[in-house]
Amino acid sequence: MSAVHRLPSWLAIALFAATAFAFPAASATRPPNLVLIIADDAGYGDFGFQGSRLIPTPHLDQLRAEGMRFEQAYVTAAVCGPSRAGILTGRYQQRFGFEENNVPGYMSPSSRLLGDEMGLPLDQPTIGDHLKALGYRTGYIGKWHQGNADRYHPTRRGFDHFVGFRGGARDYFTPDDTYFEKRPEDRIEYGFGHYEEPGTYLTDFFADEAIRFVRENRANPFLLILAFNAVHNPLQALPEDLARFPHLEGKRKLVAAMTVALDRACGRFLDTLDALGLAENTLVVFTNDNGGPTDANAANNYPLAGTKANHLEGGIRVPFLMRWPGVIPADSTYAPPVSTLDILPTFYRAADGDIARLGDIDGVDLMPYLLGRRPGRPHQTLYWKKENRGAIRDGDWKLLRFPDRPAELYDLSTDIAEQHDLAARYPDKVRELYQKLFAWELTLERPLWMLKREYEGAAMRRMDAYRQPQPDPVP
Repeated sequence: MSAVHRLPSWLAIALFAATAFAFPAASATRPPNLVLIIADDAGYGDFGFQGSRLIPTPHLDQLRAEGMRFEQAYVTAAVCGPSRAGILTGRYQQRFGFEENNVPGYMSPSSRLLGDEMGLPLDQPTIGDHLKALGYRTGYIGKWHQGNADRYHPTRRGFDHFVGFRGGARDYFTPDDTYFEKRPEDRIEYGFGHYEEPGTYLTDFFADEAIRFVRENRANPFLLILAFNAVHNPLQALPEDLARFPHLEGKRKLVAAMTVALDRACGRFLDTLDALGLAENTLVVFTNDNGGPTDANAANNYPLAGTKANHLEGGIRVPFLMRWPGVIPADSTYAPPVSTLDILPTFYRAADGDIARLGDIDGVDLMPYLLGRRPGRPHQTLYWKKENRGAIRDGDWKLLRFPDRPAELYDLSTDIAEQHDLAARYPDKVRELYQKLFAWELTLERPLWMLKREYEGAAMRRMDAYRQPQPDPVP
């Protein structure tokens, strides 16, 4: 992978400030290509650029060296489906009823929608719709998880090209025929309605298809979402990757091997951008859809407490990288909180779109903040809600609200591991944040589908089990 030329930080800042009014034109001939790479259920601390000394991720580490790492990036939900709905729309998904994970079999029968009918409402335009209107060729590769019914299909939601599966998780190797009798939404689909299993490890296959899309569409500006299902369960790895971790056992060995495969797949894709001469005019974002499920796949969220499915930082704070050569300074860091809601407006503005045309969205264009043209934080306040559980971050204060215990209050500027509950010391701050959270909730739609009580209780128990950060011992 070719390295981006690096300048002294003072000179880089001066050059970027001098060219601010020319933004976003990174190319004199056409707008930039836009790429979003999404990992699935990865641990916050399971990448080299996030501090892991156990799992080597050289390709993503190189992406970080060539771009910007975000210290406080958040998703809008601690589980896959709702989080991706927020990414695709730039809106809090609770505003249109996509509050719970759309996984058939886990929902209350009193829900308005069930089974394959659970999906991204048709009145919500997607990032694909918006970029297609600007003349972009749009592609989606990998895990969809926005509804199994035909009307929710990616090719009917703004994407010209789709290769992947409609469901939320599936085997990495070709399963037997009885698997698809129970889970037809997990078949690999090419376009609309053509199914064929690839016969290769799925992480590698999705990288191959992303490379194919880029090769076939490089004559036009393109938007590509490469949505890996790695490292989501089931835990399945290639023998050669498992062999790299003889000192590990069980789930930890498997997730380490799967992370290495994910990093290698990202590297092959990024190398293709270089080889085709596209990297210099491509804005790339890498992130994860929610916190790692420490119990289910042994992902490590250190130094955060919590895990997938709860609102502790380990469930909602995610790795986040952005690279745009000539625009974003290399080897840089951005500290204030950002949201995956910001991806859509940032991409849209980079494509020379008028943000006002996006309508009532919750994300913001990050570029003025990243380049120092706008002071302050992109977001003063961020919200989370899952039925009667909720959370709010206002400045550096974070409130967690529960159905079965008193609210908790943390100062994230000094306690990112959320070990020191300050609610009893600052009751006025608890009251203030509780009221702000409730006022936001009054603007939301009723959830279109809801979890059965026993599954909501399981999520609470998971949070209690992972209250302490779990450092990864390095042999």
